[in-house]
Amino acid sequence: MYEQELLERLPGIFAQGDGVLVGPGDDCAVLDFGRDKLFLLATDQVLQSVHYPEGTPPAKIAVKLLRRNISDIAAMGGKPAHALLSMSVIGERDGRWLRAFFDATAREARAWGVSVCGGDVCRTLGATDNFCLSISGWVSRDCLCLRSGAADGDLLFATGSFGNSLGSGHHLRFIPRVTEAAFLAGAFTKTMIDVSDGLLLDAARLSGASGLGVSLDVAAVPSRRGSDRSGMLSDGEDYELLAAVRPDKAEELLASWPFKTRLTRIGQFLKSHPGGTVMDSRSKAILCRIGGHRRSSSATAGFDHFRH
Repeated sequence: MYEQELLERLPGIFAQGDGVLVGPGDDCAVLDFGRDKLFLLATDQVLQSVHYPEGTPPAKIAVKLLRRNISDIAAMGGKPAHALLSMSVIGERDGRWLRAFFDATAREARAWGVSVCGGDVCRTLGATDNFCLSISGWVSRDCLCLRSGAADGDLLFATGSFGNSLGSGHHLRFIPRVTEAAFLAGAFTKTMIDVSDGLLLDAARLSGASGLGVSLDVAAVPSRRGSDRSGMLSDGEDYELLAAVRPDKAEELLASWPFKTRLTRIGQFLKSHPGGTVMDSRSKAILCRIGGHRRSSSATAGFDHFRH
């Protein structure tokens, strides 16, 4: 079973109680407590040899763990608030290593206004560490962004650059696009996703959730230094935003964009190729397709935990 197939089955497995506005299937769960703002919940983990190489300093692991989760909050248009930290570490970790990890976590949490208010620690019998963070946040009702809100004809915009995240070290020092997301949310978009598994795969998830396809202008996608075309489309670990923007808002968005972070129009959503299909706008070739039991049409269409 591929990861995408598993993710597609989850919404039908777990019953949801009152107050769950959005369950499995988006960057965060969304809970409605009847307040002015909606409550966001997300959880993510980092594992040695999957998300960072052996020998990575504990401070860099801690920073990535927190920022990786904050990026999910940003993709919903929200701001982070609280976190629970769980970790299983190999027995040879000494007090200095653990102190460095906790100190870095505390510094990073303060920088983002996050309270780490609980969690769990245990010793693993395996050969690698595993770290998991559950994070919460808040988003104004009129700024909530989901994966499912794109409309036929909407333009696909992307922040930043893509590819060679591992080779360049970007995957350990990226900055979650919280401020940029807050600017986009509500005023310019109600549809976003953060790119962690590769541009093609996450663009397909965005279009698939919206019941559309997307035509991608591959030549327009900004590539990170050292990246080739395949890596730009499929490497993952970019932690940039993809957003659907109405055509009549595009000029205003570009003219008013106040950040140094690059913002680029890279495609358009189309009704003609529904179900999470990403096509090259020039060659018309299908680059990636998800949905149902179909998997990517390309062996390099993105990261899948059950395939790599």
